[in-house]
Amino acid sequence: MNDTFLKACRGEKTAYTPIWIMRQAGRYLPDYQKVRENVTFLELCKTPELCVEVTMQPVDLLGVDAAILFSDILILMEAMGATLQFHEGRGPIFHHTIRDQVALDRLIVPDADEATWFVMETIRLLRKELQVPLIGFAGAPFTCATYLIEGGSSKVFWETKKMMYREPELFHNLMAKITDSTIFYLQAQARAGAQALQLFDSWVGILGPDDFAEFALPYVQRIMAALKPYDVPLIYFANNGATLLDLSVTSGADVIGLDWRIPIGEAIKKVGGKAVQGNLDPFALLLPKDRLRERIGRLLKDAEGAHGHIFNLGHGIHQFTPPEQAKFCVDTVHELSSR
Repeated sequence: MNDTFLKACRGEKTAYTPIWIMRQAGRYLPDYQKVRENVTFLELCKTPELCVEVTMQPVDLLGVDAAILFSDILILMEAMGATLQFHEGRGPIFHHTIRDQVALDRLIVPDADEATWFVMETIRLLRKELQVPLIGFAGAPFTCATYLIEGGSSKVFWETKKMMYREPELFHNLMAKITDSTIFYLQAQARAGAQALQLFDSWVGILGPDDFAEFALPYVQRIMAALKPYDVPLIYFANNGATLLDLSVTSGADVIGLDWRIPIGEAIKKVGGKAVQGNLDPFALLLPKDRLRERIGRLLKDAEGAHGHIFNLGHGIHQFTPPEQAKFCVDTVHELSSR
């Protein structure tokens, strides 16, 4: 087992900087596209054998140092009772939004082992096959709440912020129910064999520090505290969260994920004694190889003072990225960081 990723999460010395890539199992890979030709996205997420196949594709093709479970952050919302549809052009859609207590009362806190059995089976199968650590994950409560309130993706999050400011009790009740469900979901993943757990907070960057501290952070802290007994590294990634770093370090996570909007050296000073993960701009993979190599080298040098560093993109890899560029990135990180 190549445990370089786990060592970096714990701040231990490593022979080189480990790397994995957010959304590394996905649309930019031709092998993934072949699998998707025959099934819908939700069918894929609920078929363990296919999830194993697409989870392992980037490990085999790119040589990354960790695998991340193939699934979606909204799978748990569906298990809670929210009817979910993935539209090829519009993304995820919830036709029945959660905007009042009656709608909220219809949501349940599911038994994760039963309601999302396919996720746990995928983890068990992957652990038999993988020679690198497996990362499990969930969406952070705030991000998941925005999808339920808005009915899908949003640019301005009008309904979400309206509920926060006008009906804070309702908003907190929704966050509490998502949090309870997320705790049980991630605990089940850890029992099934996930070796690290990441919370994706894709939309929390729409909040200022005060609102983050009141409406989002306490729920992340509850989740992290509930996962500590499982003794696996915990990662918190707040996209567009450079202004929230001072607060994110209090989340209880062992590793702080960084987007590309802050120099990694500056972020390391704010994070202090925690490991960091990131933070190459995903579009930097479009650079000519000599310039990409230079960019990677500079990022690695700027991260030398980190308590631990896992190289990653600052968000998910774009679907039109040439796979050979991702492979070059992985190889270059390994080469330049080897001691």
